[in-house]
Amino acid sequence: MSIRLVNFPILLFVISFVVLRLSVQFGVYVRTRVPPLEEDERKDFDLVLASTLTLLSLIIGFSFSMAITRYDHRKNLEAEEANVIGTEYARADLLPPADAARVHELLKDYLKQRVLFYESGDVHQLDRIGAETSRLKDELWSAVKVPAMAKPTPVIALVVSGMNNVLDSEGYTQAAWWNRIPRGSWVLMGGLAFFCNVLIGYSAHCRRAVMLLILPFVIALAFFLIADIDSPHRGVIHVIPKNLVTLSSSLNARQ
Repeated sequence: MSIRLVNFPILLFVISFVVLRLSVQFGVYVRTRVPPLEEDERKDFDLVLASTLTLLSLIIGFSFSMAITRYDHRKNLEAEEANVIGTEYARADLLPPADAARVHELLKDYLKQRVLFYESGDVHQLDRIGAETSRLKDELWSAVKVPAMAKPTPVIALVVSGMNNVLDSEGYTQAAWWNRIPRGSWVLMGGLAFFCNVLIGYSAHCRRAVMLLILPFVIALAFFLIADIDSPHRGVIHVIPKNLVTLSSSLNARQ
């Protein structure tokens, strides 16, 4: 499973289900080609099957926990971004009127780009948002740098510090968006899932096809949920920028 595939949770679900279903069928095929297990061998086989399923469940549980942790971290960073932008907007009033007005307008434009960053799932649009955000960051820093150099007072230093927090928060958010479940975890989960389903097919006594669909479906569903939570810009579950949207509405209402 490549990193590109886990960026598309629904596609991952479909492919996982098909592959795992085929692995069950492969196990059934192997059972028809080898001699049946003796009673002592059956006990050993059941032990191996139970251990393998337990290991798979643990890996899935740990991966789900990693996805939830990263999701919560992204939510916290969104709230932090809204907080530091709102604080800097208020601190900008400490600047000379002309500089304060410029910083206010730039912060509003910057805030719009941050909202778009959270809401967009299009790769090309995200590239444009990133370029525009970088441009606005440079302008915001210049907007506080000029008055700070002209009149380096503790009050102006407070504004500069706040702007530094604004710019840093964007970098922290981007780093959190890149912090995904390691590829090795996906490979391990996929390999274990395949092996477990082969064993299930080999050991199955039930001839009803629907019974052999349950485990592949449940595992594929677990993969979908993990990938969905771990994909910042795609899927059903993603961070909604409620704090940034609320702040944007609040700042626009002051006009």
